[in-house]
Amino acid sequence: MDASITSLTLETKSMRAEIASFQSRVTGLEQRIGLVEAQTTVSQDRDQDRLSLRSKLTDMEDRSRRDNICLQGIRENEEGADMQAFLSSALPKLTSLDFDPLIEFQWAHRVGPKRSSNSLTPRPIIACLLRHNQTRQILQAARNHGPFRMVQHDIGITADYSKETNDRKKAFLALQPRLCQLEIKYSLFDPARMWVTKNGVSKDFYNPEELQLFLDSFQSQSMDSTSTNGSQDNVGDNEGTGNFPQDRKKLSWPCVTLKPDKKAET
Repeated sequence: MDASITSLTLETKSMRAEIASFQSRVTGLEQRIGLVEAQTTVSQDRDQDRLSLRSKLTDMEDRSRRDNICLQGIRENEEGADMQAFLSSALPKLTSLDFDPLIEFQWAHRVGPKRSSNSLTPRPIIACLLRHNQTRQILQAARNHGPFRMVQHDIGITADYSKETNDRKKAFLALQPRLCQLEIKYSLFDPARMWVTKNGVSKDFYNPEELQLFLDSFQSQSMDSTSTNGSQDNVGDNEGTGNFPQDRKKLSWPCVTLKPDKKAET
């Protein structure tokens, strides 16, 4: 009897020791997990800070270029020896604008390695105007009446933005086919903001990835709504689902318009 009690006592002590060991290991794991979570939080905060700084730098660069214009399609060596004199004479003719005072530039030059005069893809010209109101006049004329013609060549005039902003604008434009397919009215504002609307409901997007996710969600909801209505014997008006109700009628609006973004000019 005493031997059995002694054996049970030893086993109990051994189990307590093992439990204590397990508790110690669990405590160590919890501490390590807490440390990893803290590091992850710090890393996420740093990533957010980097994105915020990148956004601010991009905005600063775009604002520093607000007096710039970019001219595409002017043949190589068309400007002769004096680029500024050439542009001062050519821009009023291209845009049919009367500038008072006359256009003056801080600087103007071509971008990229030199090409031959017969090149089919001449280098763009970047010009920084001295007066911001004249920059706005030229860009407005380009939006309303461009492209222009010079010696049987099309000349395009656009605002000059940073690479990051141009990449976002290209990503937005790549989504045009889906927007037209879904019959969603939209406009692309400078520098890179997509405005979409349907049936009186509007949204602004500054990130192409967010617009992509929205279109995926909207298309999925539209397909579910179509499937549900198709299974009914008597199909009434399709009120749709989601943020933009579906409309049975074909929409007769233009696919895209380019407009200046007043928010970006403040």
